[in-house]
Amino acid sequence: MLYYSGHTRRIGNVDDGSTVTDFLPAERARGVTIQSAAITFHWPPLPENSGAGEKSQKAGAALLSPSTPEPHMINLIDTPGHADFTFEVVRSLRILDGAVCILDGVAGVEAQTEKVWYQAAKYNIPKIIYINKLDRDGAAFGKTVQEIASRLYTWPAVCQIPWFEGGKGRFCGIGDPISLQAYRWKEGGDGKIVEKIHIDDLQASESALFTEMEKARFALVELLCTYDDVLVERFFQVDAKHRDVSAEDILASLRRSVLNPHANVVPVFGGASFRNIGVQPLLDAIVQLLPNPEEAPNPEVSVGRAEGTLTQLLDGQLLSQNVQTDPSRTKSGKAMRGKRSMAVISNLQACALAFKVVHDPRRGALVYVRVYSGSIQRGASLYNTNLEVTEPAQRLLRMYAQDSVDIESLAAGQIGVIPGLKYARTGDTLISYIGASPKTGPPQPLNSLQLRPIDIPPAVFFASVESHSLGEQRQVKNALDLLIREDPSLQLSVDEESGQTLLSGMGEFHLEIAADRLTKDLKAKAAIGKIEIAYREALLFPSEPQTIIVDREIAGKRAKAGCTVRVEPLAEEERGDSLLDEYDATILEEGNRITTSISAPEDPTGTLLPWNHKLPPQLTSESLHVSLRNGALAALVRGVTYPFPYHNVHVTITIDPRTQIFSTDSTHSALSTAAREASKAALRNAAQRGSVILEHVMNVTVSTDEASLGAVVKDLCSERGGHVTSLDDADETTSGVREDLPVIDLRKVYAPRDPFDGGTTFADQEQAAMNNSGSRQRTIKARVPLREMMGYLKHLRSITGGRGTFVMSADRFERVSGQREKVLQKEVRGY
Repeated sequence: MLYYSGHTRRIGNVDDGSTVTDFLPAERARGVTIQSAAITFHWPPLPENSGAGEKSQKAGAALLSPSTPEPHMINLIDTPGHADFTFEVVRSLRILDGAVCILDGVAGVEAQTEKVWYQAAKYNIPKIIYINKLDRDGAAFGKTVQEIASRLYTWPAVCQIPWFEGGKGRFCGIGDPISLQAYRWKEGGDGKIVEKIHIDDLQASESALFTEMEKARFALVELLCTYDDVLVERFFQVDAKHRDVSAEDILASLRRSVLNPHANVVPVFGGASFRNIGVQPLLDAIVQLLPNPEEAPNPEVSVGRAEGTLTQLLDGQLLSQNVQTDPSRTKSGKAMRGKRSMAVISNLQACALAFKVVHDPRRGALVYVRVYSGSIQRGASLYNTNLEVTEPAQRLLRMYAQDSVDIESLAAGQIGVIPGLKYARTGDTLISYIGASPKTGPPQPLNSLQLRPIDIPPAVFFASVESHSLGEQRQVKNALDLLIREDPSLQLSVDEESGQTLLSGMGEFHLEIAADRLTKDLKAKAAIGKIEIAYREALLFPSEPQTIIVDREIAGKRAKAGCTVRVEPLAEEERGDSLLDEYDATILEEGNRITTSISAPEDPTGTLLPWNHKLPPQLTSESLHVSLRNGALAALVRGVTYPFPYHNVHVTITIDPRTQIFSTDSTHSALSTAAREASKAALRNAAQRGSVILEHVMNVTVSTDEASLGAVVKDLCSERGGHVTSLDDADETTSGVREDLPVIDLRKVYAPRDPFDGGTTFADQEQAAMNNSGSRQRTIKARVPLREMMGYLKHLRSITGGRGTFVMSADRFERVSGQREKVLQKEVRGY
C-alpha cells in the first residue's frame, strides 16, 4: 500500500525484516507484529508521488489507475494477529472508522480471526475482507468464502474472483464482477503494470473465468437487492438484467450495505500481496466503501450524570440533561442554564482520545490520539478529564511508523501523536477549551466529559522481576513504569510476604516480549523469573462479625475510627449490578463484592441518642463509602491460608456514626485502616473454618485437521484435565459472540469454484468433506485449566504436524480439586 501510494520507493518483506510498520527489533527477528503501528498516506497518490514507477511501463499493459481521481487521506493502523496481543487490537478498534480483515487463503477463517471479528462488531465497525495468499499451493478462495458465512455469520458479497491461467494454472490476476473487467498482473513485476480485459474479450481465451464472472455478477446483484431497495429500483429500470446494472449503482449499494449495521453484508476481495497482485483494487475499495469520519459510528460519551453520543453533546442535549437531573435548581434557573449550554459547547475546540502511549528513546513519551471533534492546534492546552490535569501540546506529529513529520494541527477524524505529555495514559479523554482554567479546566460539567474508555482484560500469567543490585532498583522501577504506561494489559504488583515485584501479562509470548523490551530496549538491569500462574483463594464458610476500633497516630496526626466487618462466600446470584446511594453502597470489584452501610441500629440499653444523619465536616457519605471500600480491597490482596488474592468473597462493612466515628479524628486514612484491620480479622476467622485454591479455567478453541482430531481431544481431556464442550457445530463461538447472529444458509452463499475441487457442486463438496477424514478442518471447543495450557502451542504443533492452531480466553475461576490440589498445596507450602 505504501509503495503504490508513493510513500516508499521499495516494497518491504516480512521475511527480510524490511517492512515499514514492523520496525521493532523483536518484530523483525520473529517476523510477527507485536505492537500496532500508525501510518498516514494518500490514495490516490498526491500529484508529487503519482509518477512513481512510470518508467517501468511497457507495451501491451498499462499502469493501473485508481478508480477515484481525488486523493483521500488514509490513517492506517497495522495490528498484531497473535492472541497474546489482543489488547493492541482492542485499543486500535476503539478508534477506527473501518477495518480490513485479512484472511489466509490456505488456512481460511482461523480461531483468532473469529475473536477479532466479534470485537470489531462490538464497536459496530464497518468491515471488508481481503483473502490473501491465493498464489500458494492449497489456496481455496471459494472454501474461505463459505467459512466467512458459516463461522463469521455474515453474508459474503464476492466483489472479486481469482483468475487462474487456463482455469487451473498459476494465479495471475482477479476478475471484477462489478466493473465486468479482469486484471492480469505481470509475473515477477512490482505490481504497477496491469493488463485490463473486458469480460466479453475473455469468452474465447478464458471461458472458465468468463462464466464465473457472470455467475458472480448475478449473485452480487441478487444479494444486494435483498438489503437495498434503491438497487432494486435500478434493477427493474434495466428490465431485471443483471449485467446492465451499472458499476456505480452496485458500488453505491455496497457502500450503503457496509455502513448499515443491520445489513450483515461484507464485501470480499482477493489477491496475493507477496506477488503484488490485488493491492491497488483493495485501496480503491477502502476509499469507495469504508466510511469517512463523518459517517463513522457515533462515539459514546458521558458528561456528569448524562450518557449519550458525541453528536448529542455537540448539540447541547447532554448538558441540558445534567440541568434537568439536578433537583436543587428552579425552573427559571434550569431554563437559563439550558440557554448557556450551546455557549459552553461553542468554546469546545477539540475532543480526542489517547489510545496508545509509546516511549521513544529520543523523543520521550509519544501519546497517540484520535481526534473526534474540532481540531487540536499546536501549543494548545489539553485538559485530561480522567486525571484532572492540564498539559500543553507543544508539538504535533503525523506518524509514518517510526518516522514522523511536524504538523500545525490535527483535525477531526485524524490520528496523530503528541510528544512530551507526562501524565496521559491509554483511554484518557483530552479536550481543548477556550478560556479553560489551568487548574480546574473547563466549566462543569464539561470538565467531566469522557469518551467511552478502553476495556483492559485481566492478566493471567506473571513473572518475577528482580534488579541486579540495590543501586539499580530505581532504574528498573522507572523502566517498568514506562513499560506499563505503554501497555496497560501488563500489570505490576508486589508480593507482600516475599517483597518480589511481579509483572503480569496476557500470555507466555506477551511476557517474553515484555521482558525483552525491559532489558534490551529500556536497558533495565534486571533478571526475569520463570512464568507462573495467577491463583486465587476462596472461603468456604462465613465469618463472625468482627469489630475493630483503630486509635493511633498516622502521618503525625491522631486517627481514630471503627467499623464492623463480616465476610462470606459470594453466591453466583449476588453478581448483579452495583448500588450506590447516600447510606448504602455495594459494588463488584476484582471478583469480590464490597457492601458498605452507614446505619444506627436501635440501642437496647437506651444509652445512645438517635443519629441526626450528620457527619463530621471532613466527611461526606460518598467519601466514607470510598474509604471503607479501599480498606477492604487492601485486605483482600493476600490470602490468610495461601499467598493468593481473594476471589468470590462478599465483604459487608457496617459503621455506626454514633460509636465508630470520632469527630475530626475520623479521617479518611483512619477509616481505611479500620476497614482493613477489621476485614483481615474477619478473613482470619473465616479461614479457620476452611478455604480453597481457585484457578483460571480457560475457554480454548483448537483448529486442526480431522486426522489429528482424536489425538488433540485425548490430550485435552486425559493429559490436561479439561473437557470438550463441542465439536464444530457449537452454538457459541469464540469469545463474545452475540447470540442474535443469524445462521447463514450455505446453500444460498455464492462461492466461486476452487481450481482443484474436481468440478463438484457445493453439496458434493460438503459430502466429500464429510467423507475425507484426513483433510477436513475441525474446531474443538473445550474448558481447560490455565496451568495445563503452559507451552501448549509447541505441543499442539507436534501432535498435529504443525497444522493445529488455538486461541484461548479466560472463562472464570474454579476450585482446584483432587490430586492437582494436593500437588499445588505442596508447592505453595513447601512440604
